[in-house]
Amino acid sequence: MTVVPPQDSPRARRAAADDPGVSDGVPEATSAALHADEQPPLGEVPVPRDDNSEIAAYTRDLTKVYGSGDAEVVALDHVDVDFVKARFTAVMGPSGSGKSTLMHCVAGLDAPTSGEVVIGDTNIATLKDSRLTELRRDRIGFVFQSFNLIPTLTALENIELPMAIAGRKPDPEWLDHVIDIVGLRSRLKHKPSQLSGGQQQRVACARALVGKPDIIFADEPTGNLDSAASAEILGFLASSVTDLGQTIVMVTHDPTAAAYANRALFLADGRIVADMDDPDRDKVLARMVELSSPVDASAPGASTQAAGPSTVQG
Repeated sequence: MTVVPPQDSPRARRAAADDPGVSDGVPEATSAALHADEQPPLGEVPVPRDDNSEIAAYTRDLTKVYGSGDAEVVALDHVDVDFVKARFTAVMGPSGSGKSTLMHCVAGLDAPTSGEVVIGDTNIATLKDSRLTELRRDRIGFVFQSFNLIPTLTALENIELPMAIAGRKPDPEWLDHVIDIVGLRSRLKHKPSQLSGGQQQRVACARALVGKPDIIFADEPTGNLDSAASAEILGFLASSVTDLGQTIVMVTHDPTAAAYANRALFLADGRIVADMDDPDRDKVLARMVELSSPVDASAPGASTQAAGPSTVQG
């Protein structure tokens, strides 16, 4: 497979200078393909359409290796990805594809082996533990599969807890707005044991939003919920992007959940191998089936895909 570098990279600029068929660092054929209605075949990852949009977070040459020698496992293999502000991105892939590792590295929960991870203008891969803790607390929101609420605190106290730990008070108007959006006004004095699973996850979502983070990472946020509660949470996450301008990156295995996102990125063997704008359930499911199928070594691109990392921004 041909790897397309980010447009702002030195390699892209050199290619533009040397090749008359390249405009602004993007091959004309690739640029035209971006506007086609079909999704690219598996392994052909396009350059983003949002080149001039502001970026909430990005990685460059991100690599994560566990173990060594015969036990070495490459979880992320030179991943370049941009997360655009005010977009909802779903990250998908088969088990062991690296999707959770990608989220953990970008969120500062796991240290990369090499490469850059940047939130806003801060390269978190070089931060000391104390600074990294501050950044996660002040600039990143989290929503996990398990709700992680303090059982002795009320819903409101759980929402305010991260800011209280940081010695800050939430903006009263913003707090009221978030509470109304998640529909918790009548449940603020209830403790977690008095709330349904969907209500507890709404508390967790409000807790992630109230600090106005640069980006929210959601790891299988509907994994413990029934279908009705899942739809409520996913609808809320989507509305927080459109109505509040929030940036969300969600790891999920569920095609229905991914359909709520603006974009779906697909990982396989630690690389981003496909990118889908405006995903719907059927398209996502078809792509996941394709990713889970054995690769024919004689198929075009099978050997080239293994030779180098995929590059995508989304």
